[in-house]
Parts: sequence; C-alpha cells; structure tokens
Amino acid sequence: MLEVDNINLFYGAAQALRGVSLTAQPGKVTCVLGRNGVGKTSLLRALVGQQAIADGAITFDGKDVASLRPHERARRGISLVPQGREIFPLLTVEENLRTGFAPLPRRDRSIPDDVFSLFPVLQSMLGRRGGDLSGGQQQQLAIGRALVMRPKLLLLDEPTEGIQPSIIKDIGRAISYLRNLGSIAIVLVEQYLDFACELGDDFIVMDRGAVKFACDRSTLDPAEIGRQMAL
Repeated sequence: MLEVDNINLFYGAAQALRGVSLTAQPGKVTCVLGRNGVGKTSLLRALVGQQAIADGAITFDGKDVASLRPHERARRGISLVPQGREIFPLLTVEENLRTGFAPLPRRDRSIPDDVFSLFPVLQSMLGRRGGDLSGGQQQQLAIGRALVMRPKLLLLDEPTEGIQPSIIKDIGRAISYLRNLGSIAIVLVEQYLDFACELGDDFIVMDRGAVKFACDRSTLDPAEIGRQMAL
C-alpha cells in the first residue's frame, strides 16, 4: 500500500506540490485528475524519486521510501509509465521490453505472458524498432515495459493522451485486468474524465499543487468532478 502524507515539493523558489496526501491500495485504482500544470506529473515524479520532496512522508509497503533513489524504489516494485511514453526509438520492441529487467534479480528476467495477452500487437512486432510504431502502439509498449518490472505499484501518467479510441479501450481493459489481479496498486493520472470514472475506485482533483476535492466510487459524481476540474 502507498501512503502519501502532506508532501511539499519545490522547483527552486516555485512550489509545485502543497500538502498533498493520498493512498493507493492493491486491487484499486486511484485517479489523480486536474488540468495541465496543476502538479499531477510532479506528484508522480515525487513518488518515483525523480524529484525530492521538501517535507512530508511517502510510505510504501509500510516503509519510508522518500529518501530512496529512483532505482531503489524500482527494486521495491514502483514502476512508472511516463507521459510521452519515453520508449527507445532505435531499439526493437523486444529490446525496449527487456530494459524493464534492470531492477530485477536474474531469476525474474523474462517477459511475463500477461504483456502479450494484454497487448498482442507487441508480440507480432518484437523485431520492429520502437520508433516505427504508432503512438498508440508505443503507449502499449511503455505499459508493457512497466509490467516487465513486476510492479507492486503502477503509476500511469495520462496514458490516453493523443491515443486513438480503439487503443484507449485496450488500455482500459488492461488496467481493469491488472486491478482485478488484486496484487497491484494503480495510480492513474488523467484528464479524460470518462476513462477515469470508468476505472477508478478513489479520486482526487488537484489545483495549484494541492488536492482540492476527493471522493471514492461510492460517492462518485462525475458532474461534480468535471465542475471541480473546470474551476
């Protein structure tokens, strides 16, 4: 389980996160919503250790991880699918997937069957260069690479951005499948409200680096979330 308690983050003199708190539990999807520039990506950067927090606490599996470097958090099972995908365009699909081996012990360095059952197109394109794939296929590759790491916590930064509707559906089915496994906590950063409401269990809306609204599925009102995002 991930617990984020009252974290603050600065870029120089500019404050990007202001007292942000959230939880993410195995078998559930926590959705982080908000307009561009409100701190959503900064939150994920804080969770994976790409940006140090000024204060507050980040606890994962009952242990403080705020002082750990990114590769140490990856070894604990924290995996990020970044905005923009960041695949290696000159490497093949298979080589891109194998980059997910880095934090794993040798015995686990294989591509899980789930990657190809969720995204069959990747298996048919193992020898193709990543840069030759469509944007949607690259997004599938980025998610597949994260799954190669056997994550306990999967962070997804706007996976529907610029993606055609058919692949958005494939990504939605994949997230639903991973949630239903019951062993992975998922944090989904999104602006596509319908997609988030379909998949989410817990919801927060951010504005100016702070959480301005929160609810869970039992009290979910998509119209209210949309209103909060628009304010």
